[in-house]
Amino acid sequence: MAETIKLASKIDGFEFAVLHADAEGHRKGGIVIIQEIFGVDKYVQEDVARWASKGFEAVAPSMFDRQKPGFVIEHSPEGVQEGIKYAMANGVDNAVSDVQACVDSLKAKGPVFIVGYCYGGWIVWESAGKVSGLAAASSYYGGFIKDNLDLKLNTPTICHFGRKDAHIPADEIKAGIEKGHPDVPVYIYEGSGHGFNNDGVEAQDPADAKLARERSVAFFEAHGAK
Repeated sequence: MAETIKLASKIDGFEFAVLHADAEGHRKGGIVIIQEIFGVDKYVQEDVARWASKGFEAVAPSMFDRQKPGFVIEHSPEGVQEGIKYAMANGVDNAVSDVQACVDSLKAKGPVFIVGYCYGGWIVWESAGKVSGLAAASSYYGGFIKDNLDLKLNTPTICHFGRKDAHIPADEIKAGIEKGHPDVPVYIYEGSGHGFNNDGVEAQDPADAKLARERSVAFFEAHGAK
């Protein structure tokens, strides 16, 4: 059963909401789940439950609480514009600081991992270079990665993109990542577009979503999840 808790940012002490779920069965580790620009919506809630069912204690911070506490919006053109506005206003430093607070809340119990989608995929990339205490990272369709390919990563990282993603040129960003970070596995999923981890959306090929999750779990297991 998920619950909402509060954590304090490391940068300014700001308290933000976090959706938390205990691991089901044997605990393999903790995981920080970073939302798309739409807030901790039903897809993030489903992802928290999914990761908990796989043996991970899951936390999903509400990333835009500084701008609009509890912000959740529909996946619509208007929702995209409002979400982008808050993402840009929040900046990278606040986001990374909030991720650090999430990691610190989990790390005493074992390895901590991170996964994120779209906006969250970008924040995962930034966190892999700037957050301490992460065991491994999985980034999904993080388009803004292309703007910081020179970032030195301190965390083993895996990346996922959809071939049919109209927002991200999959081959181009894969080439850029592999050039600067040849140790980072980058996968392109031929049947899927943007947001394919969200169950039931038009952009999803369920087989692609399943495979990406399996690869993420295997990657985490290779880096300490037991």
